[in-house]
Amino acid sequence: MDHRPTPPKPPLRLPPGLDIRSAAVLREIVEQYVETGEPVGSRTLSRLLPLNLSPATIRNVMADLTDAGLLFSPHTSAGRLPTDRGLRLFVDGLLQFGDLADDERATINAALAQSGRSLQETLAQASTMLSGLSSAAGLVLAPKSDGPVKHIEFVPLSPGRALVVLVSADGQVENRIIETPTGLPPSALQQASNYLNAQLSGLSLPELRIRVAADISADRTALDALTNTVIAAGLATWSSEGRGGSLILRGQGRLLADVDQLEKLSAIQALFERLETEETMLRLLELAENSDGVRIFIGAESGLFGAAGVSMVVAPARNAQDRIVGAIGVIGPTRINYGRIIPVVDYTARVIGRLLG
Repeated sequence: MDHRPTPPKPPLRLPPGLDIRSAAVLREIVEQYVETGEPVGSRTLSRLLPLNLSPATIRNVMADLTDAGLLFSPHTSAGRLPTDRGLRLFVDGLLQFGDLADDERATINAALAQSGRSLQETLAQASTMLSGLSSAAGLVLAPKSDGPVKHIEFVPLSPGRALVVLVSADGQVENRIIETPTGLPPSALQQASNYLNAQLSGLSLPELRIRVAADISADRTALDALTNTVIAAGLATWSSEGRGGSLILRGQGRLLADVDQLEKLSAIQALFERLETEETMLRLLELAENSDGVRIFIGAESGLFGAAGVSMVVAPARNAQDRIVGAIGVIGPTRINYGRIIPVVDYTARVIGRLLG
């Protein structure tokens, strides 16, 4: 994507409680923080602000913003950085962002074209793309699927073990390894596959499990006991709650790039571990379901992680019926470029929604 010249700053919209000078100072400090990560002082602001304010006046405004909990001084420096509350006020009331240009949309569409790739590979590409565009970690969440099953296959691996391959109607492929009974002939796995595929006819996995259980109980499968055992074991590898969701995270190393304190490093590592849990995936979907579009969570606001200098931008992926079929987003330091990332996440979520739908 090309880098266009920075457009003139739009007129300020004044958030509640801020006058024109306070809003201008807060916006400039946040924008400089996003660009450099460094504290901003009054002399620097006096050169950058369109208002004709002296450094002394700017220092007074900065002191008022600090007293209001919107800025803080990280050390003895006279410069200031935004607090999480200051970032929230900026995002809600001062942030200006536009839509993507046609060539940027075309680039995203081309990157996510499914030609010759599985859906899982395309979702992984979306996560990698988001990471590259945001200089943060990209995430794509495909929720649990209870849609129709297209094909099931039992593949022998070694004596006592087999691979169960499940292909859903939307093209997703999932594998599980099961233990097989001693003395099971190889032909039994093919018979198990043939039997299950004959039963599918548009059934979801829970529906298939109920039908097969009834057939086995009534001895209607026309298969021997060992083969019935394999079939039951294969279906049991997916819990009664449905097939597991898939969280694809790329670019985690970008979260560690600016971390130079052991405490922050531990917090980021804990975040990685938490992102792998089923509870976090469900929470991500809840956050997406409760939003009409892109949502921004700063620090601890999402409830997924503590205030470790981390922000998350997330959007729901909706299909043609407006049903949420996943979540798209990025996780990065609080100084991520919100104005750039929001339209990218929003458009990518719409593309992924069409793919998952």
